[in-house]
Amino acid sequence: MNPSRNGARRQFVLRCREGDLRMGKRTLVMGVLNITPDSFSDGGLFLEPEAAIEHGLRMAEEGADIIDVGGESSRPGSDPVPLDEEIRRIIPVIKGLVARLQIPISVDTYKAQVAEQAVEVGAQIINDISGLHFDSQMPAVAARYDTPLIIMHIKGTPKTMQQDPSYTDVMAEVITYLREGIERIERAGADPEQVIVDPGIGFGKRAEDNLVILNRLNDLNILERPLLIGTSRKSFIGAVLDVEVDQRMVGSLATVAVSVLRGAHIVRVHDVAPVRQAVDMVDAIINAEEQ
Repeated sequence: MNPSRNGARRQFVLRCREGDLRMGKRTLVMGVLNITPDSFSDGGLFLEPEAAIEHGLRMAEEGADIIDVGGESSRPGSDPVPLDEEIRRIIPVIKGLVARLQIPISVDTYKAQVAEQAVEVGAQIINDISGLHFDSQMPAVAARYDTPLIIMHIKGTPKTMQQDPSYTDVMAEVITYLREGIERIERAGADPEQVIVDPGIGFGKRAEDNLVILNRLNDLNILERPLLIGTSRKSFIGAVLDVEVDQRMVGSLATVAVSVLRGAHIVRVHDVAPVRQAVDMVDAIINAEEQ
């Protein structure tokens, strides 16, 4: 197989509490479950625990491999949520999903105390949008529980990240930032083999930066870690296609397909059912020469 032509992926096995997380042969779909009043796409839809749990179950039925539960919006300009409120929002939902699903639950938080409480009630993956830069205790939590940890690149904070971001070489900066996150994991005594990297599409990037990242996604192979991409419904799709957030399905599917062809192991999405079909089709093409 020629990696330069069709984005062949290295295979990885990460340890989760309830079994191994295998990546490479088949693209994993992570379903987004925002328990927030102000997320850019689905804010307010799943604030009640029962509604959130039902949506998580529905995404699992549609083919999600992971459900990512978050209690704080990270949309551009958003304000931080108090620790107690974030915990209040997510813990009942994580408990409810863990009791009814076999697939892993991920907790989307940059706060170590939130992550620890989520893992204690059954979350098996930590998804830190700050790449370990907002809470110095997060690496210790990952080390203590030996949990897979997603580290993402962000320029600034959600409040400030879209205030005129600029880069000399966006991919070089992303790689340096993520490499530093991996080093923080190692210094805390955690296993760097448990790390998943995310270049942070839309987090402190202009539309053109996001397009460059997707086009050069293979550059991230230098980190030798599995790769997560989150493009679903984001504003750069609206900028390219001149469509509102509720009309970005086709653009999102296009970015997902390109990401998988460029080597993404996990795609984080709102619309699980169509994405499941899209990535299964792309996987069949990528794997065709191996049959």
